[in-house]
Amino acid sequence: MIRTLRAAALALPLAIPLALATTALVHAHGDGAPSSIDTTGLEPLGENDRDKNPYVGNAKAVEIGASGYNKNCARCHGIDAKSGGMAPDLRELDKTEASDIYFLTRVRGGAQRDGRYRMPPFADILSQEAIWAIRTYIESEADKDPAIAAKIN
Repeated sequence: MIRTLRAAALALPLAIPLALATTALVHAHGDGAPSSIDTTGLEPLGENDRDKNPYVGNAKAVEIGASGYNKNCARCHGIDAKSGGMAPDLRELDKTEASDIYFLTRVRGGAQRDGRYRMPPFADILSQEAIWAIRTYIESEADKDPAIAAKIN
């Protein structure tokens, strides 16, 4: 009995940091509730939707997009935009105007199958600036993987 208590007392200092680290990882993968994104620092785009991503190559958009992606997309589409199989790998979207329009439309309207949302609509949550920043971040992650970059460029 005393040996068991002594072992438990020695393990406790290790258990607390492990529990905190696990909690941090869970929160880093999104908290489950869609949230808006602060796009301060990006050029405002106005009311009319753009047909093409206006932030391509914009470092500030990548930074803002990374935060927005991790808050809203990572739980299904994977950390660092690398799909874990639950949802499509967004890094594989072509870098074309048609793909840009598809991305904007899909994020705004969500995705339904059999009358159920597989992806929630973000039209009332994310601004056009936020959506394009997320797209810019995803493209920057695609560029880091030579196999994916070769397919989409």
